[in-house]
Amino acid sequence: MQKPYRFLIGRVATYAEEGSAYLRRRRIRSLPFVRVWHRGGVAEPIDLDDEAGRRMFAAAELLIAGGELEG
Repeated sequence: MQKPYRFLIGRVATYAEEGSAYLRRRRIRSLPFVRVWHRGGVAEPIDLDDEAGRRMFAAAELLIAGGELEG
C-alpha cells in the first residue's frame, strides 16, 4: 500500500509540472515574429535576423503604436 504523503507529493509534483509547461508555452508564444500572408492563404515566416525581417518588424511596431512610416 502506498503511503498517504506520497500520494500528496505526487499530486503536487504533477501540478508543478503542468504549471512549468504552461509558463514555457507562454514564453515561446510571446516571442516576436513576422509572418507574410500570400494570396491563396499561404503564410511565410520571415526570419528576424536578416535585414528584411528587422525592417518589417519595425514597420509593424510603428503601425501598432499608431506612428507613421518613413520611406
